[in-house]
Amino acid sequence: MHSMAKLAAAVVVQVAVISPFAAAQLRADYYAGVCPSLEAIVRSSVKQSMVKSPISAPATLRLFFHDCAATGCDASVMIISSTGDDENANDYTLKLEGFQTILDAKAAVDSDPQCRYKVSCADIIALATRESVSQSGGPNYTVELGRYDGRKSMDRSVRLPHPGDNLDNLNAFFSTLGLSQTDMIALSGGHTLGAADCGFFKYRIGGNDQSMNPSFDAQLQGTCAKQNFAFLDDVTPIGFDNFYYRNLQNGRGLLGSDQVLYTDERSRGTVDFYAANQGTFFSDFAVAMTKLGRVRVKTAADGEIRRDCRYPN
Repeated sequence: MHSMAKLAAAVVVQVAVISPFAAAQLRADYYAGVCPSLEAIVRSSVKQSMVKSPISAPATLRLFFHDCAATGCDASVMIISSTGDDENANDYTLKLEGFQTILDAKAAVDSDPQCRYKVSCADIIALATRESVSQSGGPNYTVELGRYDGRKSMDRSVRLPHPGDNLDNLNAFFSTLGLSQTDMIALSGGHTLGAADCGFFKYRIGGNDQSMNPSFDAQLQGTCAKQNFAFLDDVTPIGFDNFYYRNLQNGRGLLGSDQVLYTDERSRGTVDFYAANQGTFFSDFAVAMTKLGRVRVKTAADGEIRRDCRYPN
């Protein structure tokens, strides 16, 4: 009965997630008449950020997901609250490199007189995320634009998947964003970039999780004895590819919520398909990112174009 209630609630939320009016305002050429060099400016800025730090790309990708999954794709994740009650004041601490990538891109955009204060932080996050993915070797997908920035950010609005979630929990969460199981598995492939703190997976090591490859278990024990993080994809940690799925096939998924995609027979087929077909993974990832980018988009009626991404106007 409890699971049925959760499912019913998820369906209701899913209907309300993507406003047809907000989604209608999104289009790739939204800024063509006011900031024609926007994409080139962001591309150049992100390239510089990635040269400065290898953490920039995964941190920016994570920032985009966190923003959209909390209150919608409205850059509320960037807001610094004077009371500390903002979306980053929780256990899923975001890396400073992601914030800096966006702030640098925003400064670059606003340095062009034609673009100054005309492009939302939410759209800059979406573009910077695409660039972080494509410049790491991933798909160069089209980004829909036209989002407005939210005016508030609250810690209690943050509800994200847990690193130990099973498939049912993952599907229930992603359904509230209007995303399918295939979308969820494709987006999980973003874990081909970046790292996770040992605290998120330490409960699995030391022989505690039979789905983990024993040699990988031993490797992680050694890693966490020396440092407080491990790469999500230790084969190509700074390259966007399909090795994440190949790792799952070999019991080398870092997080429990990663490995469950292979241990659960209901999702294993998709993992196997992506492991063998990188092109299809790239295509499905692009589709899922586009759908994620439409979640709870703000309009001029309930949003603004922030001058400083860290503070409401």
